[in-house]
Amino acid sequence: MGDISDLWIKFNAEIRRYIVRRIGDKAEVDDIVQDVFLKIIKNRQKIQTVENVQEYLYKMTRNTIADNFRVKKIKLVELKGVERTEEEADENLNTLISECCIKFFIDKLPEKYKEALTYTELEKLSQKEFAEKANISYSGAKSRVQRGREKLKDLLNECCQFESDKYGNLLDSEAPNCGC
Repeated sequence: MGDISDLWIKFNAEIRRYIVRRIGDKAEVDDIVQDVFLKIIKNRQKIQTVENVQEYLYKMTRNTIADNFRVKKIKLVELKGVERTEEEADENLNTLISECCIKFFIDKLPEKYKEALTYTELEKLSQKEFAEKANISYSGAKSRVQRGREKLKDLLNECCQFESDKYGNLLDSEAPNCGC
């Protein structure tokens, strides 16, 4: 691969789209793109030696997005002024990721499923509380949540080809065929 400007020309739009699909907030996307290309500049000698530059850049981008979430988590903990265990910090990171990334997919669902999952998964209402709020039967709420989860799973699988075992457990932490 040539110099840094060649990398920028070839991969800028592709990396930006990749980040947009995961983040959504334009200002944050711009910051992450900038961070990625700063890393490219700092690691230009190593990039020249890798076999698959595109794969290397995507890994760098995924790590930069994860770093961004970690920084947010640290700032959130600092703002609250609360000491947390590592387990609680991981829980906060998972919450941050779900609010940012999974919400993107939930928002693509039909309204009744979007509402069901927003209340039960993101706002942590029980299915019984959701049934009362939506003015539907408890069994209707359970069905709606279950169907919403299935539709969400289908959306995620359309985006990324996850491999799972016979019990539905993910086999690999990375989804190399991600197209969302």
